[in-house]
Amino acid sequence: MEGEFFMMKLRPHQERIVNTMSTTSKGQVIVPTGGGKTMCMIKDAQREFNSCSWDMFMKRPERKTVVVVSPRILLAQQHCDEFEEFLGLHPMLQRQILHVHSGDTSYESTTNPDRIREWVGEQYRFNKLIFTTYHSLHRIQESGINVDTIYFDEAHNSVQRHFYPATEFFAGVDNVRCYFFTATPKYNTSIYDPSMDDEEVYGKELERVTPRELIDSGYILPPKLVVKELEKTESGRTPVAKECEHLLETIDDSFVDKILICARRTVQIVNLVEDTSFCNELADRGYSWMYITSKTGGIINGKKVNRETFFETLREWGAADDKKFVVLHHSILSEGISVPGLEAALFMRNMNYITISQTIGRVIRTGNEDKKFGLVVVPCYDRVGISTAKRVSAVVDKILA
Repeated sequence: MEGEFFMMKLRPHQERIVNTMSTTSKGQVIVPTGGGKTMCMIKDAQREFNSCSWDMFMKRPERKTVVVVSPRILLAQQHCDEFEEFLGLHPMLQRQILHVHSGDTSYESTTNPDRIREWVGEQYRFNKLIFTTYHSLHRIQESGINVDTIYFDEAHNSVQRHFYPATEFFAGVDNVRCYFFTATPKYNTSIYDPSMDDEEVYGKELERVTPRELIDSGYILPPKLVVKELEKTESGRTPVAKECEHLLETIDDSFVDKILICARRTVQIVNLVEDTSFCNELADRGYSWMYITSKTGGIINGKKVNRETFFETLREWGAADDKKFVVLHHSILSEGISVPGLEAALFMRNMNYITISQTIGRVIRTGNEDKKFGLVVVPCYDRVGISTAKRVSAVVDKILA
């Protein structure tokens, strides 16, 4: 069991990253979606846990506290599962896990600074892994605990005004190893806004892995852009029945089985499901369907489910070669969430560069042998579609450069 983890071969770019982290205490790691950022964190944490020295006064090994920061609760839970999948193969690491956010988890979870401090004291015999979100990171700051290493995933989120103070705090604490992982670093031109080019907070770029390197190495697939020209709406909002027709025509012409649809608004999803034949038409074509928004929660084939069931089902459908499905969302699935098998991203709304890049990253992961590219489709039937096509095209060109 132990050997399986330690014999696992890192990709060349991951080896570069992990080796650089071993000699630097702060910095940015720029890796495209699908490049295996989480595995770099896991290998670094494993090395840190194994490097614990002997505490002569306490007559026991010193233990380390590692914090993993995620943009969403769902991603924090996913990170926890991935860390445990690999670190669990090495029982000698003797670690305990705490979640600091408001979500449900099988581990202890709290946002109370006093309880965080108590928990760390109770687990003094063990290495400690704490999974949190940018929303709740300040709770760890308020607890006053000593942190040895902190990984910021999707670190472009850290420049947001509400999240930046806690980020800046941990980046400024002596002896805290601080690493910022992202595919899309965010730079601001205003001197009043936080920016990832502030080396005092974010450090220097430790490694920058390009999409082209990963494509040429076969670790991710190239994106293929298709702008689907449809009957134009000359003025006003396109009727939902017409949007349904456009969407079905685009799906039919894509010839793929697993499709992520980025809707313009939550109400657009609800209207498609409730006021058109969209779902029945999908069923006639052999597709299952699901959607999730912050307002509606998760819905699978018309049945409301909790988030855990939604994402378990999404992963199961993605991993099943013979399963056809369409998943709709507004923003929840754009960033970080790992879904195997997705073949196409269909953009119905415009987004900023970072969100477009993150969304394309969902579909350029390698899959079965028949998958040669990640399909990126923009249905173009109004001004929103035209502007979306221009922006998505620019992002695809940059990925392929």
